[in-house]
Amino acid sequence: MAVVKELLRRRPQLSCSYDIMIPRRSIGWAHPAHLIATWFGAGYMPKAPGTWGSLAALPFAWVISSFGGSAALLAATFLALFAGIWAAGVLERTTETKDPGKIVIDEVAGQWLTLVTVPPDPLLYLVGIILFRIADILKPWPANWVDRHLSGGLGVMLDDVAAGAYAAAGLYLIAEYLL
Repeated sequence: MAVVKELLRRRPQLSCSYDIMIPRRSIGWAHPAHLIATWFGAGYMPKAPGTWGSLAALPFAWVISSFGGSAALLAATFLALFAGIWAAGVLERTTETKDPGKIVIDEVAGQWLTLVTVPPDPLLYLVGIILFRIADILKPWPANWVDRHLSGGLGVMLDDVAAGAYAAAGLYLIAEYLL
């Protein structure tokens, strides 16, 4: 009986999010969730990892948009959103930290959503990153509500997608009427 109690004490703690049970243990750099959540390590850049994540998203957005247009960038945004919900959820559970700063896949999805409304152009991309970072930091409604009320990978991702929608609207208006 003592052996069974010791084995039960040593088993990994399980955490439930949605209907996926994942043991709480650290994951290595090569784990797909880690690579996706940190956008291949961009989340480890010093100071302001969110800004680094947004910057790391730009070359990918340029290539995707150049070859496939806005529809391809929108599809990539949804792919990043769904992959990010999973990856951010795994990283949150394994670190036992709510929205750790090293998770930047949410910035990637939000930044790409911002850029869906314009063609690849250095000036428009510069304006887009500025607008997205402002919206992501200020978190206007519903982004602030999502940030406070949703948890797990879904909460990590949706506040930045909401900020990206605001930034996309602003970027579209600037591109259409001012530039």
